[in-house]
Amino acid sequence: MERLIRIGNVKPKCASEVKKSRLGIGFEKLDRAVFDPNKAYDKVAELGIKWVRLQSGWARTEKIKGMYDFAWLDDIVDNLVKRSLKPWMCLAYGNGLYTPEAAKVFGAVACPPVETEEEREAWSNYVTALVNHFKGRVEYFEIWNEPNWFWTHVANEHQPNGTEYGLFAIETAKAIKKGNKDAKVIGGVESVGNLAFMNKAFKTGMGDYIDFFSFHMYTPDERKVRERMKLIRGICDMYNPNIGIIQGESGAPSRSDGNGELSWGAWTQKKQAKVIARHAMCDMMMGVVFSSYFSCIDMIEALNGRVDDKASYLDYGYFGILGAEFDENGFSTGEYKPKMSYKALQVIASVFADDVETADLPLSFTPMHSDRVFGEDVSKDIVCSGFKKPNGSSAFVYWYSSELMTTEFESTVTLQIVPEKDLKLVDLLDGTIYQIPEKMIEDNDGSVTLKNIPIKDYPMLLTFGDFI
Repeated sequence: MERLIRIGNVKPKCASEVKKSRLGIGFEKLDRAVFDPNKAYDKVAELGIKWVRLQSGWARTEKIKGMYDFAWLDDIVDNLVKRSLKPWMCLAYGNGLYTPEAAKVFGAVACPPVETEEEREAWSNYVTALVNHFKGRVEYFEIWNEPNWFWTHVANEHQPNGTEYGLFAIETAKAIKKGNKDAKVIGGVESVGNLAFMNKAFKTGMGDYIDFFSFHMYTPDERKVRERMKLIRGICDMYNPNIGIIQGESGAPSRSDGNGELSWGAWTQKKQAKVIARHAMCDMMMGVVFSSYFSCIDMIEALNGRVDDKASYLDYGYFGILGAEFDENGFSTGEYKPKMSYKALQVIASVFADDVETADLPLSFTPMHSDRVFGEDVSKDIVCSGFKKPNGSSAFVYWYSSELMTTEFESTVTLQIVPEKDLKLVDLLDGTIYQIPEKMIEDNDGSVTLKNIPIKDYPMLLTFGDFI
């Protein structure tokens, strides 16, 4: 990068400056009150994203049968909305008033209300009341969280069941529409690519009741996300081609001594930032309706806790783009400091704000000898895509899809392009903007060759015109 001419930095946009975005962040687990949202609102708004995923918290809302106290959730939703953020809700989890097992589980996680008529009716009443209460503030509602995993109850011997979930999703969708006929219904919430589970759910007729299918995927290899997307698109097209796809959770820890998915890896803040950058760009490239990174803050995982055993839910996770400390009860304390991943998401959200669509650009890789690496330019394992904005500007994102856990990669590539005005190169990890010096640009009488420009193991962006 030292051969390039540094000319500035991407100016961050806050949510109020962005009309629309396909990027979001997770505000999960406030149903279990594990962090202080007041210390996170402004920092999340300053990211420039729009979507914020909440968990609705039935057990926290209905503590007396038939009485709903939405005050805690009102406060969160109103604080997000007034900062021009767009909350959407995951409808979960159980409630010990109706499901005895749920009363023993911290947060009533993974205790679906499906065994008795009273449970099912209470759930539908709650969903309808919730959706109606937030009409005009929340439009998108997701049915449960990872039912292929967090779906345990006595009647089915604690085994997730696609058919059971599909029927549950249909009844929940009806309850959502009863509360607000214009609400959008999100189903699936699938996390492992279990085709049999998805097919059984769709065979119930679920596809006629949902507007979107959401999926979760935690992996340091973002190319696998493309495979999952194709699988989900394929199964949706079989039953209802109009269903859109939402990426509801992806992420990585920033250190290696925590808990949760992928936590056993040798993680660092930089590796986490690279994951979020790769995934965010893959989501943009693959055309998801919107995506959500897990999560905004370091917090306890709180997925397998028992009410009578505090140690069982003091399982600290470090997935946040904001770092935190923990008190003796597992509550996220301290200042909530931005990590490297915060900056990466902020840069990408600002650059790709408002209307952006993928596009084929007149550009090709033309590998040549590179003195910078005492060898040849990179010519394979490159992930790339073009983009355009309504103002006529365009951009080309590219990176080398190396093994993030074992390498720190940088090399060069050579690109042939049709001449464009105002050419810049942007580092999407830190937002630095560079000009490419003339000695690295060769005029070919009708095309231009960018010789031996940098390629790294995270997204770099060539921009043409006023793309930033």
